Amino acid sequence: MAKIARWAHDGSIRTGFVAEGQCYALPREAGPQDLFDAGLPATLKLAAATVSSARPVPLGQVRLLAPLAPRTMRDFVAFEEHVEGVTASIDGAAGVVPEWYEAPTFYFTNPHTVRATRETVPIPSGCHLMDLEAEVAAVIGNAESVTGTDLEPGEAHRMIFGYTIMNDWSARDVQSREMRVRLGPSKGKDFATTLGPWIVTADEFEARHDAEGFLPLQMTAFINGIPLGSDLLSNMGWPFAELVAYASQDSLVVPGDVLGSGTCARGCLAELWGRNGGPTPPPLAEGDTVRIEVEGIGTIENTVGGRRREGIPASPARARGRSRAGVPAANLAR
Repeated sequence: MAKIARWAHDGSIRTGFVAEGQCYALPREAGPQDLFDAGLPATLKLAAATVSSARPVPLGQVRLLAPLAPRTMRDFVAFEEHVEGVTASIDGAAGVVPEWYEAPTFYFTNPHTVRATRETVPIPSGCHLMDLEAEVAAVIGNAESVTGTDLEPGEAHRMIFGYTIMNDWSARDVQSREMRVRLGPSKGKDFATTLGPWIVTADEFEARHDAEGFLPLQMTAFINGIPLGSDLLSNMGWPFAELVAYASQDSLVVPGDVLGSGTCARGCLAELWGRNGGPTPPPLAEGDTVRIEVEGIGTIENTVGGRRREGIPASPARARGRSRAGVPAANLAR
């Protein structure tokens, strides 16, 4: 087992391993992607060698960074109870659509706006209903003789390098508007995703999978120290191996990709708004502290910052005619 982290200390940024409250750095040129490319068995050997030879730095003396810069980020919606509540909040509809049960559904989110634990996350412009989402994410690594495309679940399981906590921050009012256009979520999720505090390698959880491949890890979200709700990761509709396999169909998953579980039950405000018929508890506000704890992985915590700006209002769509005739070629040449 290894905890892979990135941290800032003494003017430099390092990648390495955390063990027993100490940080053990890899050589300066090494980064997380090198470990994902090497694969899990090689990384575990390197972790043992590094912890036994590198000079330790106390964890309390470093500033943890996001544990990786993802190649891509797919986020699934794998918890039925969450879908039930948030559908009522976002779409004003009851129940879970039949299509949810047919296959896992995901969207791509922004790998360039990843945040670390302890960072301040400002309220995005145009947002008055800011929300958290408590999730677990699988990180993909290289596996011998596995191509990353059209995977069977057993092959996909071998590509799961480790797990980290994920907070898929959400601007619910922006999300609600854009999803009425039958596209998204997109801008409502574009501004921040927290990953951390580190990546716990997958070998740590092998003995904890149930007979169907699910992990019964306790997940709890807190706002200002008050529990919002708890759930088990094993309440997903599909285990992670099946999510990875589905993502790979007619496509490709590669080392450094991140795949989120989707929000656990009672792991966000919008789900409770749907059940309560309105924004109770209230949306996140400047100064609020959001903490997510996952058994066996750790804790991430962020403070909500002030609105960065009111934003530049988007121009409304211009009214256009519906002529089917093109511009004459003679006019185009002028």
